[in-house]
Amino acid sequence: MKFYIVDDDQSILYVLQNIIEQNFNDEVVGMTSSSPDALQELMVKDVDIVLVDLLMPELSGVDLVRKVKEVKPNIRFVMISKVQNSEMRAEAYKAGIEFFINKPINLIEVKTVLKNVRQSLQMATQLSDISKMVNNFTPQSQPKSAEAHHQATATLNYLGMTSEKGTSDILKIISLMKVQKENYRNIDLEQLMGISEHERRIIDQRIRRAIKVGLANIANRLIDNPYDEQLSDISNLLFGYESVHSEMLYQQGKRSSGGRISIQKFLDGLVSKE
Repeated sequence: MKFYIVDDDQSILYVLQNIIEQNFNDEVVGMTSSSPDALQELMVKDVDIVLVDLLMPELSGVDLVRKVKEVKPNIRFVMISKVQNSEMRAEAYKAGIEFFINKPINLIEVKTVLKNVRQSLQMATQLSDISKMVNNFTPQSQPKSAEAHHQATATLNYLGMTSEKGTSDILKIISLMKVQKENYRNIDLEQLMGISEHERRIIDQRIRRAIKVGLANIANRLIDNPYDEQLSDISNLLFGYESVHSEMLYQQGKRSSGGRISIQKFLDGLVSKE
């Protein structure tokens, strides 16, 4: 895959270049400390993944993402930042980034994030194969499926779920739901995915574990930020108030068990959110 790096700290550029080329055998096709220069180059270069600093002078990282996404929506963006402000991070996700890398640079974190974003991109290229399994697939359905996959990935990352094994299952299923225009209850996964009932149960178990991680993460974030409207809206849509409230009490040691998980509510909510 082809990477491009944007950061006003020259040392960061070379550290990230070394990590990418030594650990993933990928190519860094360009890097710059100027975001306006990056904007010009990204419009003409063949690039798969861009790593960009949030607080760039002249043109911010978020604005760079927005401008490039308008022309090249398939490029994946990873934001580099030492800023922990939840509003600024939420703005970056809205602009279209998929992951954050925190400063100072940590090798393990960078490798994990890049592994996830590469996997996300690879899965997106497989959507056409998934679509072929759908009996009533039409050419107009594919962009909707790809867009659902991309936006769902950003939401799952926001919930801290992307390292869970069940995440890939979630993304495949919501793509099928979008193409089929069906909710989770009515979609025939055994037929569409070519799996047995036993395999379906295994997939459900992986998804439940992933959703449980997301529930715990959002409950802890709400404990720290009880008045965050975006967190509240997402938690109610994907988990439900009662489940999140129970999980918050459990995380605070005020309850013996956490919130209940509903695969249907989570997946239906994830699709309706897009």
